[in-house]
Amino acid sequence: MDDLSNSTILLVEDSKEDILLLKRALRNARIANPLMVVRDGEEAINYFSGAGVYGNRERWPIPSLVLLDLRLPKVSGFEVLEWIRSRPDFNEVTVVVLTGSENVPDVNKAHELGADSYLVKPGEFRELVAMVERIHGHWLMLLTTPEEPT
Repeated sequence: MDDLSNSTILLVEDSKEDILLLKRALRNARIANPLMVVRDGEEAINYFSGAGVYGNRERWPIPSLVLLDLRLPKVSGFEVLEWIRSRPDFNEVTVVVLTGSENVPDVNKAHELGADSYLVKPGEFRELVAMVERIHGHWLMLLTTPEEPT
């Protein structure tokens, strides 16, 4: 089994409050993976493409998991998702849409564009912690490779 403790999580979120809540939820869920945060869609694409300050892959590694809001400044979450999925180098990246929209057309569009999951941000903190734990457990299952038979 691979060592997954160093796999990076990228949070693409413009709300300072939601960023703080998600960081706190990750801590409460005892998820210690490195967390990188970008505040808009353009910055997310720059992160993935290694543009500008994101050129140093030791400092800004390609994430294994992306938590993506849809309502972002500059470039929408849908556009970011479409951009990620159009690049073969990022096929293995798990993208979870984590947004406030329960709009069925948004859910359908996110899945059509290749989201691995679509989750609506819960209203209560304890529900957010539980959601983060479920995301992490599912993500670990996806990243875990079976051991070779001996």
